[in-house]
Amino acid sequence: MDEYKGGAPLSAVELTFATRIISSLEKVFADEELQAAEFRRASALHKETLSFQVAYRSAKLVKKLKVRIESELGARVGARTVGLVPAEMPIYHDHDDNLLRSVPGLYPDPLLPVSESEGLTGFPKQWRSVWVTVDLKGDVKPGTYGIAIVFLTNDDQELSRETFELDVLAAALPEQKLIHTEWFHTDCLATYYGVEVFSERYWEIVEHYVKTAVDHGINMLLTPLFTPPLDTQVGGERPTVQLVDVEKSGSAYRFGFDQLKRWVDMCDRSGVRYYELSHLFTQWGAKHAPKIVAMENGETKRIFGWDTDATGDEYKGFLAQFLPELVGFIKGNGLAEKVFFHVSDEPHTDHIPWYESASGWLKKFVGEFPTIDALSDYAFYERGLVPTPIPASNHIVPFLENGVPGLWTYYCCSQYKKVANRFICMPSARNRVLGLQLYKFQIAGFLHWGYNFWYAQYSRFPIDPYRNTDANHAFPAGDPFVVYPGEDGKPVESLRFEVFREALQDLRALTLLESLIGRDRTLALMEQGAEAPITFDVYPQDAAWLLACRERINEAIRSHTA
Repeated sequence: MDEYKGGAPLSAVELTFATRIISSLEKVFADEELQAAEFRRASALHKETLSFQVAYRSAKLVKKLKVRIESELGARVGARTVGLVPAEMPIYHDHDDNLLRSVPGLYPDPLLPVSESEGLTGFPKQWRSVWVTVDLKGDVKPGTYGIAIVFLTNDDQELSRETFELDVLAAALPEQKLIHTEWFHTDCLATYYGVEVFSERYWEIVEHYVKTAVDHGINMLLTPLFTPPLDTQVGGERPTVQLVDVEKSGSAYRFGFDQLKRWVDMCDRSGVRYYELSHLFTQWGAKHAPKIVAMENGETKRIFGWDTDATGDEYKGFLAQFLPELVGFIKGNGLAEKVFFHVSDEPHTDHIPWYESASGWLKKFVGEFPTIDALSDYAFYERGLVPTPIPASNHIVPFLENGVPGLWTYYCCSQYKKVANRFICMPSARNRVLGLQLYKFQIAGFLHWGYNFWYAQYSRFPIDPYRNTDANHAFPAGDPFVVYPGEDGKPVESLRFEVFREALQDLRALTLLESLIGRDRTLALMEQGAEAPITFDVYPQDAAWLLACRERINEAIRSHTA
């Protein structure tokens, strides 16, 4: 028998089918033997989402496998299959050793729905995995729950049964205090799905992606007042997603905020708490204006962009008219405590004259609101140019040493040595450990640039994220996005996104424990068994240590809430 498609019963002799329950911190590769240890029991708090995997391997090709979940938890438990995607550029040449692989190939990442008609495929002698998620939001009684994961043939012959035990504690995760943003690229949604910006279908798709973001701990959303000047080729343009209507008459402007209000209402429905207003000056230097379109003499045209001098009177005059009206909208809609402004992304020291001019002009109009920017040179903060700097995690030490209040951090493609990150080629422990680091250093906010960037670098052309995971060979695979496009206009999550949510849940659990036993005892318990105090570039790299750490935290919470 070369292939099994269902129909005649298949005996255990004819088909050898192996399974193993493993943790969410493992990555199962199809072309290597499974080394991961079994992971059959865990604890979790109310309001938490817990994940684990069941790896499986068939000796022969078998199609239309079924996977069935049996548990008292019912629909709270779901299963998805871990898909494989190509990583042509997994990492830079001078990487460190904390990687799973550095070679091109197929890597596990997207969490795909299991089709009722097609089921799973068992590939000959290849390990694959099913991702199991348990949602503990809502009314769940504390106690121990069994979760059986059953694999069956198409005609319901049982091939394997694995059982996981979940201990649900009485205590609940507190609300997330960390402000977290992953840059949300609505133009990528419009491009991929072929919908017109601001059409009803566009709004439906955007809201699907916003709700998924919020469910994973993203509580701040990049809000495109004007088309964000991010990762755009000099002289090039990204599709217009401008929320503010502009009408130009000579040197006078009128502004409409209907689309912005619809955006705010959508975010409010979806649970967004903060608004990160798009940058008002171009990336890498603040030398130009973002692309801004306006109605002038009955025609829609671009009035500002790469050809606009950011320090010139024309753009300054525009901002002088726009910003007071924007402030009126902010206050009139109860957003005064929820908005953050941007000047320019990732300026360097040689950009200080332009950044200082731009920053100073904005302060005249919006100085009462916080301004945040990703930058790594302490001089910007020292000179008072940005009240809330966001240094990269590998440049954060001077900011910590100087006690910058309300400090944020970020990582992107450049943070590939020593520090935590979540590239496809990295172990998931390197992704999850960030939660402990954010807690220890009392970080107020975390930023990442790629929730769903599905363009080539500099937004030169669209890419298929299922085939191109590195923005057309620009960044380590996985850096540009953590969600994939689903066929129904809803996102397909990545296992990296699920693990990052676990990191944020660890942070929240530590916050709860601190409220019970104090910060010093919490830190001591957290670092128990670590070879050295945790910093941003020194931390335990072992998945087993991380899992044990979280169990210690949970047990301490249990003992102090009983």
